[in-house]
Amino acid sequence: MTRSCEPRRAPPRAPASPLSSSWCFVGITLVTLVLQFPTSFGDCGKPPEFQSMKLKGTPKPSYSPGERIHYECNPGHYYSYFYSLTTVCEQNSTWRPTDEACYRKECPAPKVPNGEVYEQYEPQTGFQFDKNAYFYCNYGYYLKGEPVITCKLSGDTVYWGSAIPTCEKILCEAPGEIANGKHTNDWRVEFEFNEVVSYTCDPSNGPQEYSLVGERKLTCSGPGKWSSDPPQCKVVLCEPPVLKYGKPLSEMKEKFFYKDEVAFECLKGFYLNGSNPVFCGGNSTWEPEMPTCIKGFKPTHPTKPPVSRYPGYPKPLESPPIEEIFELDPGIIALIILTILVGIAVICTCVYKCLRRGTKGVN
Repeated sequence: MTRSCEPRRAPPRAPASPLSSSWCFVGITLVTLVLQFPTSFGDCGKPPEFQSMKLKGTPKPSYSPGERIHYECNPGHYYSYFYSLTTVCEQNSTWRPTDEACYRKECPAPKVPNGEVYEQYEPQTGFQFDKNAYFYCNYGYYLKGEPVITCKLSGDTVYWGSAIPTCEKILCEAPGEIANGKHTNDWRVEFEFNEVVSYTCDPSNGPQEYSLVGERKLTCSGPGKWSSDPPQCKVVLCEPPVLKYGKPLSEMKEKFFYKDEVAFECLKGFYLNGSNPVFCGGNSTWEPEMPTCIKGFKPTHPTKPPVSRYPGYPKPLESPPIEEIFELDPGIIALIILTILVGIAVICTCVYKCLRRGTKGVN
């Protein structure tokens, strides 16, 4: 038998079944979807925590995507409709949204006629609980009550911890009447802030006129408060002052009246210690205390502290008077003069010797 030389052909394959092709497509699709899922599929973890709201119910250790949890506002807070009280576990295992949805409640803004109320540190945010309100009054008014009050929380209710203060008008009752004198507008029983009254003395029926001792003008400076006590109208006479080892520089009279001044100087060999000048005070005595004349030379530096309180003592940047510089001890002055004379003698001797040597050299 003769073998054919043609190549051997494989038998034809049977056509693929449509059903098997569909299953392959479904398998590939499922694998793709599984690869796209996160490794922590179905676990959002613990619910988020907030300052203004708390979770309703008991939390679970984990949540699946699509699960929702609900919150409610804490006491003293109110819900804002711009945000949600519900949070959802997303497919990527995160919670959305995570915004605070509640705000602190506020005490009603105080209204103070003739005054102002301020918030400290965070203006224009309202008077939430635990925040303070600060009160100030307009010019001519004073604050009656606490200057600072706090918005407090009790349960779910907010309230002011103290009564809201008021701004009252500053008024003064008429100042006191004085003997032998009067003040302006004495017919009025009430004065407003910064109003002024002036006092004058009546004519005297005796040989001496009255002196106004004290402040002539009084100002209403606070509620029921004048700037000083009313003055007095009385006869003030001081005897001519006498200073031992000294003499007056001012004109001397038989009698001195209120606020008359007298200045002094000490005799040669004495220096003045104390206030200078002095004046006739309201009690018919010389004020301040009369100075004294002390034998010797005035010390260059005061020895009684505090020197800054001495009348006329120079300030730290000022130079002492020229007379104080030269008021030295006689022994020191003599030593200085002797030193100068010896120096002049030495210089003259040297000059003489030099001139004499020059003359001999010429000869």
